[in-house]
Amino acid sequence: MNNNLMITGSIVLFEENLHNLYTTIHSFLNIPIYKKLFLIDNTRNKFFEYVFTDQCIEYIAIGKNIGFGSGHNVVIDKIKNLSNFHLILNPDVNFEKTVIPNLISELKKDESLSMIAPKVLFPNGEHQYSCRRYPQFLELIARRFAFIKPILKSTIYKGQYKDKDLTSPFYADYLAGCFHLYKTQDFVKLKGFDERYFLYMEDVDICKKIDKLGKRKLYFPKEEIKHVLKQGSSKNLNLFFRHTISVIKYFNKWGLK
Repeated sequence: MNNNLMITGSIVLFEENLHNLYTTIHSFLNIPIYKKLFLIDNTRNKFFEYVFTDQCIEYIAIGKNIGFGSGHNVVIDKIKNLSNFHLILNPDVNFEKTVIPNLISELKKDESLSMIAPKVLFPNGEHQYSCRRYPQFLELIARRFAFIKPILKSTIYKGQYKDKDLTSPFYADYLAGCFHLYKTQDFVKLKGFDERYFLYMEDVDICKKIDKLGKRKLYFPKEEIKHVLKQGSSKNLNLFFRHTISVIKYFNKWGLK
């Protein structure tokens, strides 16, 4: 591996499970290439200021919760002349040290690619449907209300690419935001995430922005990660409303198609 190759990564922190977070950070620090990780702390009291002190880590205290996309965008000016690749990472993900180098090799092969993401598994090994077609409005409603799901079963089925061979790489509409590996120059061109979304839908939105850039996103299941997946909006009323607001903002921006 080229020792001059540098990858940066960012994790936005708020109310995190410290065990999961340690595992995630350890996964990143184990990457066998020159690297730097930014921890963006959205807590009011700078909770994570002295928790992680590795020399590869830069801690950034925000002092308030500015949301997922805005948090990741804080590092855009820092990375634009610093790295070749940038990883958007959730605080509840873990992976083997070979995953990132192998994904970088795929990104470098294809000029049309802006971003790549691996297969995502639950901690028990069960498959997560992390690559999807762009959502239809009724499909998103059906995912939240179980009694509607049988009516839109075929729409949900296709939305999750269950009609495709998910063991082979392909260019997906959108990839879940728990793990996005970008060419840094493209992430900078995109100006990161749309900050109108406080939480949810920003990963779908940035994939639309990649389309407008004339680039593509690759689902690459030959590499895999594990993701806890909190599914907070299914359990927490406040997060449910935040998700609903983001859905409205998304379709207001991009239309119903």
